[in-house]
Amino acid sequence: MQLSFDRPMTKTLFSAALTLALSTSLFSLPANAEELGKLIFSDDFERNESQEQIDEVGNGWGTNSKSRAGGNKQVDLRDGAMYIYIHKDADHAVSVTHPAEFQNGAVQMKFMLEHEKDTLGLNFADLQYKKVWAGHLFKVTIGVKQTEITDLKTGVMDLKTREARQSKTITAEQQAELKTKTKRFPHKLETRKWYTVLAKINDDTLTVSIDGKEVGSFASPGIAHPTKRMLRLSIPRNVVVDDVKIYNAL
Repeated sequence: MQLSFDRPMTKTLFSAALTLALSTSLFSLPANAEELGKLIFSDDFERNESQEQIDEVGNGWGTNSKSRAGGNKQVDLRDGAMYIYIHKDADHAVSVTHPAEFQNGAVQMKFMLEHEKDTLGLNFADLQYKKVWAGHLFKVTIGVKQTEITDLKTGVMDLKTREARQSKTITAEQQAELKTKTKRFPHKLETRKWYTVLAKINDDTLTVSIDGKEVGSFASPGIAHPTKRMLRLSIPRNVVVDDVKIYNAL
């Protein structure tokens, strides 16, 4: 906000205008680290790989390239960032994983979508929880037109629900219930532009912000799962990621 002094302004009016200007500016700033909790992991990808044939992410990261893409390379570290791209032989989206154990906390990272069909998925999982498929708890999916938050634990990844869907015995009531497990928030992002996303979990509520501005918030039982043990970056096409930070809200 730009203040004009073409006309006299009393101290009271000036103070009110200055307060409004500061509050408007601060509203768009990213959350302070202190507000997010204890930093339990960070990665700026400022390192080099020893070869270029297979994934070599390092720093505790894993990938599914060996099991789902014939061992072909799908993650490349260059220019101080992590480039994730699906190989033509892959039979599944790229999954880049890192341990991240907390109940309430936050994940923050920079990301860039190179094509309008690209999406960044932040998938929170607990592989020790056996009542869902592959530990899936909930997911944030960010595209150029919308962000989607989905409760997987009490939705499509619940084993009984998944089996009913696969066997085509799912009831109309179950299908109606599944529709309540996803919430979408429209927005517009540009391709080939860096953004910072913050996904903050507090009990059963997940709130997503991009560049410090809240995109949307969704409350659902699966989000309240007591222990999130793994972060999966789920990439069906291509995404560039940098400056990953994971916080535990103690």
